[in-house]
Amino acid sequence: MQFGYFTLSDNAYPDNPRTAAQFVREIREQAVLAETLGFNSAWIGEHHFDTLGVNSRPDLVLTSVAAVTERIRLAPAVSVLPLHHPIHVAECWATLDVLSEGRVDFACGRGYDRREYGAFDADFMASAEIFEERMDVIWKAWTSDGPWSHDGPRHSFTDMAITPKPVQNPIPFYVASFSETSVEMAAKRGHNIIFAPFAAGMVFGGLDSAVANYREKCQAHGNQPGRAMCSYFIHIADTPAEEDRAREAQMSYFKHCVLPAFPKDPAKAPPTMQYFMKIVDILENMKKNDLTDKSILLGPPAQITETLKRVEAAGIDEVILYFNVGNKPHEVVKEQMARFAEEIAPKFADSALSVAGG
Repeated sequence: MQFGYFTLSDNAYPDNPRTAAQFVREIREQAVLAETLGFNSAWIGEHHFDTLGVNSRPDLVLTSVAAVTERIRLAPAVSVLPLHHPIHVAECWATLDVLSEGRVDFACGRGYDRREYGAFDADFMASAEIFEERMDVIWKAWTSDGPWSHDGPRHSFTDMAITPKPVQNPIPFYVASFSETSVEMAAKRGHNIIFAPFAAGMVFGGLDSAVANYREKCQAHGNQPGRAMCSYFIHIADTPAEEDRAREAQMSYFKHCVLPAFPKDPAKAPPTMQYFMKIVDILENMKKNDLTDKSILLGPPAQITETLKRVEAAGIDEVILYFNVGNKPHEVVKEQMARFAEEIAPKFADSALSVAGG
């Protein structure tokens, strides 16, 4: 199992002196450090207007990272397709693939914040249909040998060809999944999948069941299952007091960043997002001591290693780790990343960190 760096750039905390610009620069530094420490990948989130996160352009941040790194994989986490024209998305990430000499992993999702949709004049209620069509447009743009055409409900192109074409053919394509709907979309096309463990537990009963469901659906569509990944919040804590502070930080993230962004009114969310009502209910009633390894890796290195061994046994190929959640100071985040590389990653034989980190 491999490991990556992950952030959604959460910064919407009361009396927070850290500016959006400062945090974006810190994220860039952390992503570059990830290569030095041996992480396999850097996954940078897209959010707008400081609702959940402050980084609106993962492509630009990752281009900056690509310029000073040689090996680390570069990925959005995720590109929110219903907010963007698919040709622009295809051109953008193909260009980064060229500049990085074939290091892009592309991940896409629908998002969940109605406020972002409104500002971009995107139809929140039709997010699933828009998302599915735009996935297909991007795939055609990257993989077609010559000019291609598309005639869909929202986009129509004739004799189209983008420049430049990506170095990789194809760029690895991931679908972020909170639901059966997104798993079906990925499996139907043979795309890779990324799960959030808490959602996988709620919808499928656990990561192992989620991975099995994805693989079964791929096979039912006649496709070879791709890679399965998941994201995790993480904080290495050696004492009960440090663990309690990490729990407080995680709860602050849910309260100030996640809950304001998630859909709450069933009448204002599409049918394929009704499961968010259950997530909101869980988060609104959650206490800090309710946090478990279904959502966060928390505790001493041995405990986190044990949890990750179960994740590996569930069929997960790579875990991307959210070190900087909860307004943690930059120096603490870098220390946590270094400790993971030194004390946990070497326990996994296939991890790039087990070589680079010792």
